[in-house]
Amino acid sequence: MSTGRLIICPTPIGNLEDVTLRVLAALRSADVVACEDTRRTKVLLDRYGVDARLVSYHEHNERERAAELVRRMASGEVVALVSDAGMPLVSDPGHVLVTGAVAAGVPVEVLPGPSAALAALVASALPADSWRFVGFLPRKASALEEIWRSPETVVAFESPKRLAASLASLAAVDPSRPVAVCRELTKVHEEVVRGDAASLAERYAASEPRGEIVLVVGPASETADEAPAVDALRRLVEAGAKARPAAAVVSELTGVPANRLYRALKTGDG
Repeated sequence: MSTGRLIICPTPIGNLEDVTLRVLAALRSADVVACEDTRRTKVLLDRYGVDARLVSYHEHNERERAAELVRRMASGEVVALVSDAGMPLVSDPGHVLVTGAVAAGVPVEVLPGPSAALAALVASALPADSWRFVGFLPRKASALEEIWRSPETVVAFESPKRLAASLASLAAVDPSRPVAVCRELTKVHEEVVRGDAASLAERYAASEPRGEIVLVVGPASETADEAPAVDALRRLVEAGAKARPAAAVVSELTGVPANRLYRALKTGDG
């Protein structure tokens, strides 16, 4: 039987001392280390005196390289997979290799280790019992607004150049939404800035940040979710519709309970 296998090795997101002993052992023992950028991986390996055979594995050669690596594992070799930082596959290459290994019956071992998404979620001080990771935020306005209406805490990667625009988009939906901007995690200039969407949008519009950023957004409140629905109900009533039947229709379309819509309408009418 082949003893080949794939070992997924998370690497530090900034501070090289965050690498685990198990990851170092795996990198030392692997027949080949597949890495997103061989130069970046070599910095880590040199720091700990690890002599390993490196091959590139990135978004531009992923399918071709994955097929080659699966053949090598099927013949008995051990392949360690790393990305530039954090856990491979999480907004990084690796999915093709893992699915290929599984399809070929090659064992896949995942080692625990650093993750920018998890570090930011905990540092944000926002609810962590139910959360949603969306990778890099979409550019399309409608897709972005859908994310902002999530009932769970949202964790996303964002570029410094787009941060202010994304926060402005969130502030337009819910200016009081709690947010944490986590920058350069585990590095010398680590910074976590917490506040509401409106104030942070203003802050970063005035001064563009530097470095790698993870944005954590608190869950949408019920009042933020129901505001557009109440507005739609109010316009229907103003056009001549009866409040309760109209509330039932809007409820069916939006998911906001009809009784809550009706009470909100009456409260707003004074």
